[in-house]
Amino acid sequence: MSDSRRYWRMAAAISAMILAAAPVASAQAAKAKAKKTTAASFRVAAPDFITKGRVDISHVFNGMGCNGQNISPALNWSNPPAGTKSFAVTMYDPDAPTGSGWWHWIIYNIPATTLSLTAGAGNGRNAPRGSAEGQTDFSRKEYGGPCPPVGDKPHHYHITVFALKTDKLDIPGNATPAFIGFNLNANKLATARVTGLYGR
Repeated sequence: MSDSRRYWRMAAAISAMILAAAPVASAQAAKAKAKKTTAASFRVAAPDFITKGRVDISHVFNGMGCNGQNISPALNWSNPPAGTKSFAVTMYDPDAPTGSGWWHWIIYNIPATTLSLTAGAGNGRNAPRGSAEGQTDFSRKEYGGPCPPVGDKPHHYHITVFALKTDKLDIPGNATPAFIGFNLNANKLATARVTGLYGR
């Protein structure tokens, strides 16, 4: 066989391979795009959490020099990704002068049919049936509001809703926030977040 014929046969084989792979690559790209779009459409709103750019006093801690009402905020979320079997909500301050931030609220095993929490749900009132609250850095299993040190720049309080691929996290009752956070991230499909600022 001449070099010319060998070249053209090889070129034809390579072209066939490229054409065969194209639909697979296209399908994978479409799947990745759909997944990204679904995750990006997951949203959470906290209508009464922030007033004039900062966390409302009703949600601030009552104690340690702070004089808020310490009520967990009302939340509602929408467009969770397909396959969501439960939700969890956390509130975390990465600016706390601890070296590890400060966990203010952890509630998990929220049924997939639940798309909102009423104000006070983290204070033992009207929490979704079947849900559980984790221990925070206040050493309590309930919501604890912002209470940064006097004179600090305003801290960021991230409220995050996790859409999870499991209907129940089997977590010990004395689990630390880090232990719970590990399990949340290991089972998350997507997250949605709202952030409030507070300083004093």
